[in-house]
Amino acid sequence: MQISEKSYICYPVSQIIRIKDKEFKPYISTSNISLAVAAVAEQINQELKNEDVVFLAVLNGSFMFASDLMKQIQLPCTISFIKLASYHGTSSSGTVNELVGLTEDLTDKTVVIIEDIVDTGNTLEKLTLILNQKKVKQIKVATLLFKPDAYKKNYPVHYAGMKIKNEFVVGYGLDYDGFGRNLKEIYVIV
Repeated sequence: MQISEKSYICYPVSQIIRIKDKEFKPYISTSNISLAVAAVAEQINQELKNEDVVFLAVLNGSFMFASDLMKQIQLPCTISFIKLASYHGTSSSGTVNELVGLTEDLTDKTVVIIEDIVDTGNTLEKLTLILNQKKVKQIKVATLLFKPDAYKKNYPVHYAGMKIKNEFVVGYGLDYDGFGRNLKEIYVIV
């Protein structure tokens, strides 16, 4: 697993925000997000340059990361989307439900799963099972944020922008009950 050396990147609290019934403080700045995205893109560009690559973005949370990442990918590739859900409020429900399935042929393709955050690994496990039925060549995982203390599965996380503590975060695609995805920075619950 290749993880950025800049783990647990934080910056000083400048303002507390309220989303519904919870308060959050600034945690990861836009500049640190940009550095993490660039690092992930660079690794992918180097390691997968000779592969037939399909990026698979997990909606809704990965949309900002997927957009910024794809702008820096220099490989011939395609991108597709799947929607899975395992969160209710601020914690994982433990059950992953497939909401939108795949329709394209992935036989013998290298599939890069794009996640906003990998914590318990439940979503990753479900998606890996689905992809293995599609006879893919190999599966790689790219995530902006990785919570190693919460991770319960054995699937490798190949490209992670940052390790973070096992705390609830919002912003940059991550949400609390649907709110906060539009924030350009990442905030942590107070």
